[in-house]
Amino acid sequence: MPSDSPPEEDGRSGTAMRMVTYNVNGLRQRISQFGSLLRLLDSFDADIVCFQETKLRRQELTADVVMAEGYESFFSCTRTSDKGRTGYAGVATFCRVKSAFSSSEVALPVAAEEGFTGLLRNGRKDENLASVAGGLEEFVKDDLLQVDGEGRCVITDHGHFVLFNIYGPRADSDDAERTEFKLKFFKILQRRWEYLLQQGKRVFVVGDLNIAPAAIDRCEAGPDFEKNEFRKWLRSMLVENGGPFFDIFRARHPDRKDAYTCWPSNTGAEQFNFGSRIDHILCAGSCLHEDCDPQGHNLIACHIKDCDILTTYKRWKPGNTPRWKGGWSTKLEGSDHAPVYVCLEGIVDVPQHDTPSISARYFPTIRGIQQTIVSVLMKRQVSEQVEGCKMSTSCLEEDVTISSCSRGTDRSFGNCGLSGSLSSKSCASSNQSAGSVNLEVHDQSRNFAAVGASDSAHGNQYSEVKKKAKKGQGFQLSLRSFFQRNLDSCNKDEKSNGNSSLNAVHIQKSDDQTNCNFAKDEDSRSLQQNDLDISASPLDQSSLGKGKNDVALLEWQRIQQVMQNSIPLCKGHREPCVSRVVKKAGPNFGRRFYTCPRAEGPASNPEANCGFFKWASSKSKQSK
Repeated sequence: MPSDSPPEEDGRSGTAMRMVTYNVNGLRQRISQFGSLLRLLDSFDADIVCFQETKLRRQELTADVVMAEGYESFFSCTRTSDKGRTGYAGVATFCRVKSAFSSSEVALPVAAEEGFTGLLRNGRKDENLASVAGGLEEFVKDDLLQVDGEGRCVITDHGHFVLFNIYGPRADSDDAERTEFKLKFFKILQRRWEYLLQQGKRVFVVGDLNIAPAAIDRCEAGPDFEKNEFRKWLRSMLVENGGPFFDIFRARHPDRKDAYTCWPSNTGAEQFNFGSRIDHILCAGSCLHEDCDPQGHNLIACHIKDCDILTTYKRWKPGNTPRWKGGWSTKLEGSDHAPVYVCLEGIVDVPQHDTPSISARYFPTIRGIQQTIVSVLMKRQVSEQVEGCKMSTSCLEEDVTISSCSRGTDRSFGNCGLSGSLSSKSCASSNQSAGSVNLEVHDQSRNFAAVGASDSAHGNQYSEVKKKAKKGQGFQLSLRSFFQRNLDSCNKDEKSNGNSSLNAVHIQKSDDQTNCNFAKDEDSRSLQQNDLDISASPLDQSSLGKGKNDVALLEWQRIQQVMQNSIPLCKGHREPCVSRVVKKAGPNFGRRFYTCPRAEGPASNPEANCGFFKWASSKSKQSK
């Protein structure tokens, strides 16, 4: 291991650089947390910021998530929908520069590449094998496209070094398919690194590799820890084992314990700093002092000033009130990872150059040229147009056909416009050509009888549009709604028969109680017709509040009592356990179990999770 102290000064000078790597666990969430993309980037005070797990599809790369004043960005997004992995991974590299053109700044790359196989060109797959990156000619094209299909790498060439921003795949020990994919991913990646090093390039690798190199980098490593094949691979790549790469953090802090960058997000493990170090900054190659004696010269000795974990970005910090005891008591903002930074020094400028062509500034959605069909028909715009068709004043002034507007949604809103307001003239024209029935809405007071008849005769088109618009507004049913009378369903028959009056409701007992069915409860049976003020507005339910509150409260208390009686106590703390469900595919999928309610932590800490586990008495239907 080389000395941490650089050799004596040889008259050279250069500028300092700071690089940061951070698994953001959703870039939009982090932008929302900080208020804007610019504030998020500026918080690191870094020249190069590498994000992993952006969870963005290419059509979602809008200006608010890719553009920030003073930064150039380079993205790679997931291109596969296999097993629901659309928008699952994704990486992004942001470079802070004073000028995007004719610049000599090292932070601005002279070249950039999405993926690391050479088969992704300007956002498209290039299946020409002549495009395969050097050193990867031996691999099958389909394997190369597969490893680049999940958006896990962006390469930027900064003249003095090539930077790999990596989000390594995760694979459980019993998942043979993902284990094979992960092995293939790192094998191909290693070939690319080796080729570049043979060409005399310096290589920096930053990101979440999903691998902890040694036992010191993981809380309470199990007996099979050292046998893990990915851990063996990473260790073989390090200098101490004959590999080309320095683990910069360990080079600066060889004996530091409890230095973790990731914590399980569903066990409260951050409370006891019970995590692992899987976010890394590695480097390989010679130093910039090319005409000097190589003895004692390398990147670590000559150019690494500092490297550490930015623990200030952790969600839970010392002094916080313990939040995990029977469940989450507070919602903490932030990713389940912490950033890692490295400070470089003695980095001289490079020749004048411009921003590479794959920069996000050149994306069609950013430059403002014609958008793709996919972007036009995004669900959000469809929802807005449906709502606009329902509420537009211009549509209310003339005869409007709901079926016509609904059909316009499926096409591209060609008849209703894309500017956010609907043209009633176009709607009416479309209606005439379709030969459908008009829904008359000349004023705000609608004829409910006509609406009911139209629903019955024409497949409830109005109801379908209304439901879609309501769903887009984020409405959510409350527990109380399951214990109250549905007045709308009670009046369904009356409205369909043309009776638009809402001033009276007749409740009668009959064998068919499908639409008017009270909860089988003592208080619900005691409710009488005189307790209901039907003349009130449907939105004004104050007169029904007391009865509904009593019904919901009693039912909720009953449910809590049943749950409380069936929940076991953990043996370590004699506290009620928390209930969980197996979500992993397998023989126990969907099965419920109980665990200790405390946060996960070291076994030596009596305040941490005691490890209690018990299956629930029966399996769910999915597990049978």
